Amino acid sequence: MSPRVRKAAAIAGLVGLTALVSGCSAMYPPNPVTDQGKDIWSLYNLFFVIAAVIFVGVEGVIVWSILRYRRRGDQLPRQTHGNNVLEVVWTAIPTALVLGLFVISFGIQGRVDAKVPDPPVTVDVTGFQWQWTFEYKDHGLSYTGLGDQGPVMWLPVGETVHIRLHSNNVIHSFYVPAFLFKRDVIPGQVNNFDLKIDQAGTYNGQCAQLCGMDHYQMVFSVKAVPPAEFQAWLQAEEIKARATPTPAASGAAGTTLQLGASNTQSFDKSALDAAANQPFSVQLTNSTPSAPHNFAIKDATGKVLFTGLPLAQPNQSVTYSVPALPAGTYTFFCSVHPNMTGTLTVK
Repeated sequence: MSPRVRKAAAIAGLVGLTALVSGCSAMYPPNPVTDQGKDIWSLYNLFFVIAAVIFVGVEGVIVWSILRYRRRGDQLPRQTHGNNVLEVVWTAIPTALVLGLFVISFGIQGRVDAKVPDPPVTVDVTGFQWQWTFEYKDHGLSYTGLGDQGPVMWLPVGETVHIRLHSNNVIHSFYVPAFLFKRDVIPGQVNNFDLKIDQAGTYNGQCAQLCGMDHYQMVFSVKAVPPAEFQAWLQAEEIKARATPTPAASGAAGTTLQLGASNTQSFDKSALDAAANQPFSVQLTNSTPSAPHNFAIKDATGKVLFTGLPLAQPNQSVTYSVPALPAGTYTFFCSVHPNMTGTLTVK
């Protein structure tokens, strides 16, 4: 082999090794924080190592063949027509690899999908265009994200939690990268799974399925805390949920404006009028079949002045008490679907 060829081969090898190392770091998943994620991580490592060995072997043979059998003249090299031993070997090795990986994958899938009979915590997750609702039905608690601010799911560390996924409109996908776990949220089908988090922390999640115009808003977070802290949070939230809500304003306290929503694109009115320096009420009727709405107000600078809670669930009416506003022009909108806007004129 001439010095020029050896130099070219060395440079090609160095470039290939650099690309392989940088590619490995970019493709490698984060360290998992769940028992299920650790099983998936170990399976990923196995596949990655086997794929890397095959890649290096195949590329090495290709480079060696190019250098060893490069053309030196017009005479053809000795031609070989078939080799039974080689054909058996390169058929048997891939077959054994595929069968072995199938058996290992099947076993790990069984462990990841395994469920305990009576989990201490169950959370119902509903995905809709374009937010999430987390419900702890055993405790009467419900949390829905507003705009691009997703809800927070509190979970205990070291205990198995059961998640049930629901969708009333299109397919979404529940994905937390730190869990190394993703599961589709399919209309008409309840997908459920167990998780056991072993590290306290806050982990970001998102919808990983393109589900429409405001898909980017479908973010959420999971806050994993020690069991004692989780129980304290749960008790505080139950007390807060049982507290008597503030009565909604009636017609005697000011004008009641009527507003409706039948989709996730716009209200039935694009303009509302109210008297300056006087409280008023807004009765929102939600006839959208699969998404909650509310009534909120912001000023010309974008500062939110009022957020109506609770949310009006599908086929529900809620009356919101709005405090007095000075004369001016404002924007009313839905906190869950910020694209739903209108003009509020106060004079």
